[in-house]
Amino acid sequence: MKLTGAQIIVETLIEQGVTDVFGYPGGQVLNIYDELYKNSDRINHILAAHEQGAAHAADGYFRGTGKTGVCIATSGPGATNLVTGIATAMLDSVAMVAITGNVSCNLIGKDSFQEIDITGITLPITKHNYFVNDVNDLADTIREAFRIARSGRPGPVLIDVPKDVQCAVCEYEPQPKQELYPLEKAKESDIEKAAQLINECKRPYIYIGGGVIGTEIYEDVKKLADKIDAVIGCTLMGISAIPTDCERFLGMQGMHGHYASSQALNHADLIFGIGIRFSDRATGNKSKFAVTAKKIQLDIDFAEINKNITVDLGVLGDVADAFRRIADKCEKKSRPEWADTIAGFKAKEKEIDQSRRQKEEKAGKGIIFPDRFFDIVNSVIDEDTVIATDVGQHQMWTAQYCKFGKTRKFVSSGGLGTMGFGLGAAIGAAIGSKDKTVLITGDGSFGMNLNELATAVSYNANVVIVIMNNGVLGMVRQWQTLFYNKHYSNTTLNRKTDFVKLAEAFGLKGVRTATPEEFEKAFKEAFDTNGPVLIDCLIPSDEFVLPMLPPGGSMDDMITGEEMDA
Repeated sequence: MKLTGAQIIVETLIEQGVTDVFGYPGGQVLNIYDELYKNSDRINHILAAHEQGAAHAADGYFRGTGKTGVCIATSGPGATNLVTGIATAMLDSVAMVAITGNVSCNLIGKDSFQEIDITGITLPITKHNYFVNDVNDLADTIREAFRIARSGRPGPVLIDVPKDVQCAVCEYEPQPKQELYPLEKAKESDIEKAAQLINECKRPYIYIGGGVIGTEIYEDVKKLADKIDAVIGCTLMGISAIPTDCERFLGMQGMHGHYASSQALNHADLIFGIGIRFSDRATGNKSKFAVTAKKIQLDIDFAEINKNITVDLGVLGDVADAFRRIADKCEKKSRPEWADTIAGFKAKEKEIDQSRRQKEEKAGKGIIFPDRFFDIVNSVIDEDTVIATDVGQHQMWTAQYCKFGKTRKFVSSGGLGTMGFGLGAAIGAAIGSKDKTVLITGDGSFGMNLNELATAVSYNANVVIVIMNNGVLGMVRQWQTLFYNKHYSNTTLNRKTDFVKLAEAFGLKGVRTATPEEFEKAFKEAFDTNGPVLIDCLIPSDEFVLPMLPPGGSMDDMITGEEMDA
């Protein structure tokens, strides 16, 4: 059948299983939006307040569902407004397809109104991108884009479509949804070497990252830990892959990781890393990182192996297949000395936690401290609740304290650390997953893209927005306190914004809380409400995220808070 380029875009999206797209119309995508209008019964378009919000929503959609997120923007500033969202997706291996319009082919390169070389701009932050100058190539390009975005290590793909290509007509033949490219299988020799290293070790630590999300090996990881008497730790991006209540799971490791998890990794003699990149936030001083441990790195992406930390064995290939093959060859062992060591780390972590809580009680029971905040959150949410964050102290507290029972329930910007990510991502996750979503944000991060409240209200997104409001840029202030002689340069906000009135102006209920009792009541009511609710939760301005590795420090330099009391 003969279709225009715009019709082909919409038909191919539907063909590839897309049910929801996020975007913002403009001159160079009017033809696409006309077709979206005509096909609104077949594909749902969510109008964001800003293109960056649309990109973050598509990102959150993928993280919450595992389905490729799609966003659409017009040329020029519309396209460039997607850039931060695309970069966020790239750093966290998020499958996204971004479609942009551009000026007609005969105007390209002439500095035409709202012309921009978006493929050139996004080349370093996409898995692949396309400039389509022939309508005959359009359908297959879109199909290939979806295949690339999801195959192997997921990532964002951008397709730039000039206006005249959207208007041109060609033959269109529907095709089945694209199959993913087959995954490479790891070498048997590497599988055997990995199993041998595990069998020979005395203190094994299984270290999971974002590459484990989506592999469906969560139960396999727990079974291997039981089999070899190992503990499990994770990166920020690995949170929710293993239930928090798993006895062998020690939680996040790294700069602001759990004490027991970080110390266990530091004292292990074998680290089995799966879908991780050994980023600087996880390792601290790389020359001092886990120097006594042999390291296995299992990943689908060749570029990640040995990129940050030189490992003893890199295993390249299908992560799920390779992990199961390695696990089959591992011997069942009991390591009581290692278990005793871990018990000591757990006891120390509990001691640190109790000491902190005692200091908080002395400071005042009517104050909402972070751990009390999350006691309340954890008592209300269920295992289907999606927890989204922005970036800052609140993000690290969420990673430390929040309880997760299922995978794909933690939505947060890791690699790029994008303030302003949370609200758009929470909306996308809520719309995609159909599950209750809680956004935990800070007043600094929330102020960056609060315009997406309009989107939350317009689509009655089932999102509870909780602002941990300390009146400062908390993480930066923490660094200024510890390392910059308390020079609080531009981190005390002193803004007059009333978030409750702001919420009401946008059309949703807003509540302010200043005590644990007020917050508990407000959060329970908000959680039981269908649609968006905002809670402005006042917390102290000088609370620290601890433990913490100082800049250039190692696990031996970990700041737990005890040093400050001495």
